[in-house]
Amino acid sequence: MADLIERARRFAQPYRIDNGKQFRLDAVDPGDRGDLTAADKPRAQEALREGTAALAELQDRLYAQDRWAVLLVFQAIDAAGKDSAIKHVMSGVNPQGCQVYSFKSPSSEDLDHDYLWRCLKALPERGRIGIFNRSYYEEVVVVRVHQELLERQKVPAELLKTKHLWKERCQDICNFESYLSRNGTLIRKFFLHVSQKEQEKRFRDRLDKPEKNWKFSAADLKEREHWRQYQEAYEDMIRWTATPEAPWYVVPADHKWFTRVVVAAAIVDGLGGLNLEYPKVSDEQAREIARAKGVLGGAAGRDHVSVG
Repeated sequence: MADLIERARRFAQPYRIDNGKQFRLDAVDPGDRGDLTAADKPRAQEALREGTAALAELQDRLYAQDRWAVLLVFQAIDAAGKDSAIKHVMSGVNPQGCQVYSFKSPSSEDLDHDYLWRCLKALPERGRIGIFNRSYYEEVVVVRVHQELLERQKVPAELLKTKHLWKERCQDICNFESYLSRNGTLIRKFFLHVSQKEQEKRFRDRLDKPEKNWKFSAADLKEREHWRQYQEAYEDMIRWTATPEAPWYVVPADHKWFTRVVVAAAIVDGLGGLNLEYPKVSDEQAREIARAKGVLGGAAGRDHVSVG
């Protein structure tokens, strides 16, 4: 396990951002595959299977130890592959120890609270992995691109007059994530970086293949008109909220098989750093176990019938 965790760390490290001051999104190639080629895809799929198996074992220890919580945040533009990454990477995880929340448009109840409120309610318990498919980061991305949404949030107008609204929101998010980290929540954030050309190809797939028609939304095409604004918002989001305790992984997303391996490697690396162990039994528990073995052993002997 130690060797696998070390390999995972080396594989995911190039995509980790824990200090975003110099970060530029256009410096990341959405089609990057590291040192892998298309011919290496079967090898990558085998690595993903190893990663999901390791993740299952680490999650079992996490659940048994019941000390740490894990929060995985996924952000991306439409059709970048968030859903499929979550599905494949978490395929081996025990459902009892994992919960996924997909955050859509806020409800009227949500809008009567601050923007973090609905996410606070969904935070994972100790011993569990929580997955946010979109998150509070929508507040510095979608709301920034469509600033008319601010009017629905009922924030006092005088508080919105600041010139640095989005940076201040990011500072609040950093403070929130720092608080979670100090209280035992491991945070790993993933931005799946897809190219405009690949997004178009996936949209066409949704239109051309009947089994994918249900994924199509006219709103997704409308949002493509704001591509540059979204790229700027995502860049600032990463630049202003990448920290050592809550790093971003900017994952090339034009090749889904590669995306999944990077995501799995980053999660295995994160869990591997928690020193997760099964709880040790006390002396009294050890005596109880010995007594139970004796009782069960005796019962087995009584149940055995000789045929003479």
